[in-house]
Amino acid sequence: MLTNKQYELLIYINDRIREFGVSPSFDEMKDALDLKSKSGIHRLINALEERGFIRRLPNRARALEVLRLPETMAQNGRARGFSPNVIEGSRSAFSGVSATPGASNENSIVNIPMIGRIAAGTPIEALEDRTNMVGIPSDMMGPGQHFALEVQGDSMINAGILDGDVAIIKQCDTAENGAIVVALVDGQEATLKRLRRKGASIALEPANPNYKTRICGPDQVAVQGRLVGIFRKYH
Repeated sequence: MLTNKQYELLIYINDRIREFGVSPSFDEMKDALDLKSKSGIHRLINALEERGFIRRLPNRARALEVLRLPETMAQNGRARGFSPNVIEGSRSAFSGVSATPGASNENSIVNIPMIGRIAAGTPIEALEDRTNMVGIPSDMMGPGQHFALEVQGDSMINAGILDGDVAIIKQCDTAENGAIVVALVDGQEATLKRLRRKGASIALEPANPNYKTRICGPDQVAVQGRLVGIFRKYH
């Protein structure tokens, strides 16, 4: 059972991670909850962590991960705000295709193009094939155009993105600092990484200590879209 303030903070953290790809600062949390000092936020964070709702990612600033949401939030439809959204199912769940992108059925399944693979590791050449479609729940997406990519590699494993997952991407050409994006490097290599702007440079950060951050010039990187959800297939 969460207190009102714990519940309010969990919702705020979850919504901010979903929108911007990074958890809010302690000052932002303090202001959002109308608290007088950050010590109150520390106590709330500790309580949420002890109850298994969030965890702190080591050696990173502003690094909180939402592990689960209260059942009341799920019943009220707030559970879809979990970041990243992970929908698990059998391979047959991905077979429902339609000749018309964006078509939906009575089960609120929307078909979006599955355009190829994306590297969560060493960048690979972008592979685009709009002949295949994948059906996903309509409430998993907001407004705008979306597409799907199969994840290859394990460089984003600590962000909950595994090899073989299907990444749901909202098409856009800009993203907030700290968001997980599809980045096109030098016009030919596509990769899924966390984007950080550092002065005039752009850092593409993995979420696995076995991989190095790639530093690029601003003219080397073009944002193709932002991660909004993950499908996980099992056999």
